Amino acid sequence: MKGRTGMEKGRNFYITTPIYYPSDNLHIGHAYTTVAADCIARFKRMQGYQVYYLTGTDEHGQKIARAASDNNMTPQAYIDGIVSNIRRLWETLLISNTGFIRTTEARHQQVVKKLFQQVYDQGDIYISEYEGWYCLPCETFFTERQLKDGKCPDCEREVELLKEESYFFKMSRYADRLLKHIDENPEFIQPESRRHEVINFIKGGLDDLCVSRTSFKWGIPVPFNEKHVVYVWFDALINYLTGIGYAQDDSMFAEYWPADVHLMAKDILRFHAIIWPIMLMAVGLPLPKKIFAHGWIMLEGGKMSKSKGNVIDPGILVDKYGADAIRYYLIKEMSYGQDGMYSEEMLVNRINSDLANDLGNLVSRTAAMVIRYFSGQIPAPEEYAPIDEELKQAALQAYQESTAKLEKLDFAGYLISCMKLVARANKYIDETEPWRLAKDESSRGRLGAVLYNLLECIRITTVLMAPAMPQLPLRVNAQLNLFPSPEELEWDSAGEWALVPAGNEVKKGEVLFPRIDLQQMEESNMASEQEVKKDVPAATAVKEELKEEKEYITYDDFSRLDLRVAEIVECEKMEKADKLLILKVKLGEEQRTIVAGIAQHYEPAELIGKKVVIVANLQPAKLRGTMSEGMLLAASDDNRVEVLMVQSDIAAGNRVK
Repeated sequence: MKGRTGMEKGRNFYITTPIYYPSDNLHIGHAYTTVAADCIARFKRMQGYQVYYLTGTDEHGQKIARAASDNNMTPQAYIDGIVSNIRRLWETLLISNTGFIRTTEARHQQVVKKLFQQVYDQGDIYISEYEGWYCLPCETFFTERQLKDGKCPDCEREVELLKEESYFFKMSRYADRLLKHIDENPEFIQPESRRHEVINFIKGGLDDLCVSRTSFKWGIPVPFNEKHVVYVWFDALINYLTGIGYAQDDSMFAEYWPADVHLMAKDILRFHAIIWPIMLMAVGLPLPKKIFAHGWIMLEGGKMSKSKGNVIDPGILVDKYGADAIRYYLIKEMSYGQDGMYSEEMLVNRINSDLANDLGNLVSRTAAMVIRYFSGQIPAPEEYAPIDEELKQAALQAYQESTAKLEKLDFAGYLISCMKLVARANKYIDETEPWRLAKDESSRGRLGAVLYNLLECIRITTVLMAPAMPQLPLRVNAQLNLFPSPEELEWDSAGEWALVPAGNEVKKGEVLFPRIDLQQMEESNMASEQEVKKDVPAATAVKEELKEEKEYITYDDFSRLDLRVAEIVECEKMEKADKLLILKVKLGEEQRTIVAGIAQHYEPAELIGKKVVIVANLQPAKLRGTMSEGMLLAASDDNRVEVLMVQSDIAAGNRVK
């Protein structure tokens, strides 16, 4: 079987995510974009392309300046810590980006000034006065007609009326040229529904774009008038040029520009599909080949966003379920061109059904039968039957469909194609009944062929799923020994049959994807919620919300808290829980058990004998099977958690008030 499809090998491929705004740590929506782009980058590398995958951070603007001021920090110091967290998150999610661009880098500032000057010199930028509605969380201007009930149409927060001297970019001059390009290049904006949205927006008339601000200083100064700074979007979009050496490394830039794919969420499509192409037209550069806008990840309360403060931390999910499982869920749940839903219950169900029941079970059953019936040696296929051809055709179809879906950026469709082959292989086991063949020595040749065919399906599935689940080849290979070098798989090898090396040794290994108990998950969630309250600094978005909308409590409310001094008499680490300690504390004559998420900050021995402050009237909750009867009070920042301790000889059991 052989079936090669896709683009010609031997050329470069450039893919980007938007650069993320580091006003706070990122959420699972940002993770989706970055994982999806990583999936394409890995796919193209497996096809033999030289891939440049760029991501980064958009670090200027009024919102960051205000957030830094609120935290008594300089903007640069404020964002440096958040950017470090973003880099760690991408490592945790196995992101294989080639470059990481920060808009505060000197190389980027030089390019922005150069292009701003060029567009000004040719008469496409002029000075005037701007008056309009501005959404600070979104860093976006809106006209009166664009507002929704007088609020931001994107995040539904309050907007402010601004009036200031600004420079403007003559967008309207290029509207007809952009419409012509979109018409002549139907793949330029995808999916199709987004293409129509952009066309209709342009036909409705383009206003000239405000491209400078004077009301704050945290930005790139306009080169010919330094009382102005460059508007954040004009600055940010240029990162796609800076990141591959524009005006600094001409040979590198020539290799990778124009970009093959700009990938982003649909809420920033008009910046990428209207403003960015017009900027490129103005400076005489080719337009990107494809701009692809995916949907949003939705919660029950609507779109997830930092501005709304309803975010899910992907790092916590990876700690609980593993990077491959989270990547699989994100890619599988976002249907082409549509929004996707997230809940932890949906995540667990997907892991159990697809990864544990279907894929994991196929690998474990096949390994067990090779070990049992052939002493762990992969058999050579000797005796074929007509049903084997059906299986081979299913494998070829999976390869062809997966290739086509990834070329189209239909991520969910790609994984559906992969899982069809897994389902067909599991059905093949039921059809061929290898356990019955094993009872008849004369059927040994047929039994060997059946098991070999199953291993071939696992090999092909593993190759196909490697862009989505980069750890899968290593983990499968540790048991089945299918690849000489699982880190260097070639995509087109999935389009061929009979590449499994007969005679290799199969070993029993760990379960690839253990089933997750929903009840245990709920208990774990309770533990996580309490850990967050004690140990994790609140997201900046939440802090901003609290600052804007303070909710006071009365003295009576406070008096309901029963805060007590408690002495720690015993302390040990909880098994299979890296963050949790189990403490025995004494309150006068009473003794209690408390589970606390401080294991990464304290050794058990150093806590014994210490006096701490606890919430004594908190409703008991079972955390990882242990009943917790209170909560420690602690202070924290981005790096530390310090339990509040009583240094004097005040006896355990006394109230804190």
